[in-house]
Amino acid sequence: MDVGLILRPLIDSLFWLIPAALLIGLLKSPWAKGQIGELLVRLFAHWQLDKQTYRRLHNVTLNTPDGTTQIDHVFLSPYGIFVLETKNMSGWIFGSEKQAQWTQKLYKRTFKFQNPLRQNYKHLKALEATLGVNPEHLHSVITFVSGSTFKTEVPANVTQGIGFIRYIQSFQQPVFGESEVDAMLQALQTGRRAPTLATHREHVQNLKRRSDPTAERQCPKCGSALLIRTVKSGAKAGQQFWGCSAFPKCRILQSL
Repeated sequence: MDVGLILRPLIDSLFWLIPAALLIGLLKSPWAKGQIGELLVRLFAHWQLDKQTYRRLHNVTLNTPDGTTQIDHVFLSPYGIFVLETKNMSGWIFGSEKQAQWTQKLYKRTFKFQNPLRQNYKHLKALEATLGVNPEHLHSVITFVSGSTFKTEVPANVTQGIGFIRYIQSFQQPVFGESEVDAMLQALQTGRRAPTLATHREHVQNLKRRSDPTAERQCPKCGSALLIRTVKSGAKAGQQFWGCSAFPKCRILQSL
């Protein structure tokens, strides 16, 4: 009996199954899901938002006093600047505007993730500093793709699928002239970090450093060192937070 003839079909099957399994694993990774979600938003915007009215930039990394911040999508228009954060998540989503963390419930599993509104707030502040615009003209927009369901009431700027298109188009009062939009586009194109793998790696390192309570931090407003302080009285007595060493001149606070 020729063993090779018997094993040949099995070997041929493994030849295809192993790459397929690796591909499926890659597509389920957080990085791939994020890339797919951002691609979907790009396609939706390409189909639904006029290119001349809404100037778009994607994957914008800007320098900040404590490192870098990475913005998924920026839409510059006469009606304001729309800063879009993408979440490629399925299942049930629980969260409110003031909660630090939201919850994803997928079948019997539960996951915690940062409130995307808070996450996007830093993006808005970075753009405000870079462009020197009135913060009232900066609009935070969150979109969940991949068929998630909100199980709690969320603000109007937290959307699903192409809902972000309707939210952006609901602003119809011009606040910028065409020349101003062109100037802001130019400022972002020249002020952003190059969208390279090296930039992404540096940004990831910055995120890890900021999440390390023992790492040195700088105040995003004045550049002074941030120190861990403890609430001494009141309902939050005993809780710790990051406070600017230049207090009381600078009153920046950050949660641990």
